[in-house]
Amino acid sequence: MPGRSPVLQEGTRTNILTVAVLTDQYLLIYTIIMPQVVGKDIGRLVAIFHALSDKTRLRIIACLKDGEQCVCDLTEMFKTGQSRLSFHLRVLKEAGLVRDRPEGRWIYYTLNEETLEELHELMDWIGKTRPRSTKRECCP
Repeated sequence: MPGRSPVLQEGTRTNILTVAVLTDQYLLIYTIIMPQVVGKDIGRLVAIFHALSDKTRLRIIACLKDGEQCVCDLTEMFKTGQSRLSFHLRVLKEAGLVRDRPEGRWIYYTLNEETLEELHELMDWIGKTRPRSTKRECCP
């Protein structure tokens, strides 16, 4: 189908030569190159960026930057109900951005340094990417 990008399902393989011929940069970058750079699949990156796309969750990360926090302290800081805060903490945990540690009836949260390092590597890689200035045949 000329002019249309083929859709790949997660986990399928594609012929790199075909992608190059199609000049489908989306597939080349996001399905082949980026996972190799960060060593993770696109679905995980989507979950991380989704978790970071909310103001409340960014504020939670800022609070956890200074160290481990009990859920009761976070509830107090945010002046919100525990169920609302627990929802945001669950999103952050499922994305791998925070870890939890139960102690008695309380749960303590901390940042997951490994995921933050992966995110840092990804941002470094993106910062080093330079746009190509070559004009493609399809562009006037």
